[in-house]
Amino acid sequence: MSAITTDMNEVRRLFDVPAYQLNTFPNAAMFVSKVDGAWIPMTTEEFVALTNQISKGLVALGVSVGERVALVSPNRVEWNILDIAIQQVGAIVVPVYPNISEHDYVYIFNDAGIRHAFVAGEELGNKIQGVISQIASLEKIFTFDQLEGFTNYKELITMGKDIPQNKISELKANVRNEDLATIIYTSGTTGNPKGVMLSHNNLLSNVLSCKFSIPADETSRVLTFLPVCHVYERMLHYLYMYCGSSIYFAESMDTIGPNIKEVRPHVFTAVPRLLEKVFDRIMLTGESLTGFKRKIFFWAISVAEQYHTGKLGLWYRIKLAIARKLVFSKWQEALGGEVKAIASGSAALQPRLAQIFLAAGIPVLEGYGLTETSPVISVNCLKKGIKIGTVGPLIDGVKVKIAEDGEILVKGPNVMMGYYNLPDKTAEAIDSQGWFHTGDIGTFEDGIFLKITDRKKEIFKTSGGKYIIPQAMENTFKESRFIEQIMVLGEGQKFPSALIVPAFPFVKEWANRKNIQIGTSNEEVAKNPDVIARIQKEVDRINEGYGSWEKIKKFALLPNEFGVETGELTPTLKFKRKIILEKYKKQVDEIYKDEHHE
Repeated sequence: MSAITTDMNEVRRLFDVPAYQLNTFPNAAMFVSKVDGAWIPMTTEEFVALTNQISKGLVALGVSVGERVALVSPNRVEWNILDIAIQQVGAIVVPVYPNISEHDYVYIFNDAGIRHAFVAGEELGNKIQGVISQIASLEKIFTFDQLEGFTNYKELITMGKDIPQNKISELKANVRNEDLATIIYTSGTTGNPKGVMLSHNNLLSNVLSCKFSIPADETSRVLTFLPVCHVYERMLHYLYMYCGSSIYFAESMDTIGPNIKEVRPHVFTAVPRLLEKVFDRIMLTGESLTGFKRKIFFWAISVAEQYHTGKLGLWYRIKLAIARKLVFSKWQEALGGEVKAIASGSAALQPRLAQIFLAAGIPVLEGYGLTETSPVISVNCLKKGIKIGTVGPLIDGVKVKIAEDGEILVKGPNVMMGYYNLPDKTAEAIDSQGWFHTGDIGTFEDGIFLKITDRKKEIFKTSGGKYIIPQAMENTFKESRFIEQIMVLGEGQKFPSALIVPAFPFVKEWANRKNIQIGTSNEEVAKNPDVIARIQKEVDRINEGYGSWEKIKKFALLPNEFGVETGELTPTLKFKRKIILEKYKKQVDEIYKDEHHE
């Protein structure tokens, strides 16, 4: 707690951050939303005034200190308004992913005892209305959109008009730095979600430590599109507010490209999956070039593949400068031309991708953390240094030790208060010395840079007793342009195998180039013998880097990508391995059928 009191004397609770911005560098464009084709700003003054009005409405509604209030919405300014307004009255914010299953909604709302829910629009309103009979505590649903049959959240302004401002000041004064601010339900890869309890201090300690690592200030424009209900993007929103940056909301995940060109952001956050898709699109463009342009494009890629973060020789620096001028400047332009940093988190980034983007003059800063650590533990940064293939140096105030079995243990002001209603799970996660057990396996490189090698629970043994580290292998295999997604499996089996989703746009482009008829639908492509043979060639090539017991001996091609909506991925895009194995049991059985008859 000490770091917060000395460095952020005015900012001791999360709701102090907007007031701090108002006093320090009031922003004419604190939040900027696109409405009917135009970017419309909201000033710091308007934001603070509106949060106070909503806080008064919450008091009039009867929201009590310590009450849990649900917030279910994609990114939009109303989310941030409610987040601050709920906290100001001493209530607890429970952010919920919009795209979870009805079963999870029912579980979370019942577990948290939700009385009031604030949701974006009709679809989410109807979804929760549809399960209201299974949630005894739920009294009222408010919507951000003006809709028939639902109460609009702005009605709170009218409800609270007679509540004096000093009532809100009194409630705010009673909230302490160490008090619970939010319960974030993590989308577990198995079982029901767990409610992670984070205090104001947990999140503020992370804001302060990450301010050093993220190049944002009061002149910065940032684009936000990752879900703000996820702790990573949410902590960064507080950080951007604390720095006085302007936060622009992308219209949707489909409009990120055009929105980036319009906003020309200095900073934005991304998940590796998104960066992979951006890179795939760039490579497809390269494939379509002809003659000299094509030669230059692929020469520039080969230069980038030799990039490292150590001292670069003169001849290499000359080649890199030419590659940046002729090829990579166009990549930078596609990202608005002013990007100072892309913060990457939530999953492992392919080292080759980090290498190419860094060589292209696009600093991708890979970090690491969990909801339970508010979230950041370490991050590559321009000031402390970058090492490709690692998740960077530890942030200030956070300690890490590597347990005997390789597990990463964390201690610091960012470690959660515990799991809501789950004292046993809390005791399992945080030991008697206060070390949080992450479940990730890692090492330190050069004594500074943390490197994640795998999830402890995902490492498995073959029937021969050999350990397989799937995540690291998956990342390597995904470097092939023919492979979109891959899940390595084989626990208790004689050999490892894989379920592979081909990179369909690239595979189709490859077939077209080679005049091979592979069909048009994904189903036809996945069954095509030429495609299977070509992907086998890729698997054989990558297998060469592995020991005999690790090599992927067989694989099955799948016609559809793993997705959140289809249940194979968590909202943070991690594999739900158990569900994938159940869903594709037929393909897995086919892979191992001969082994079971021996």
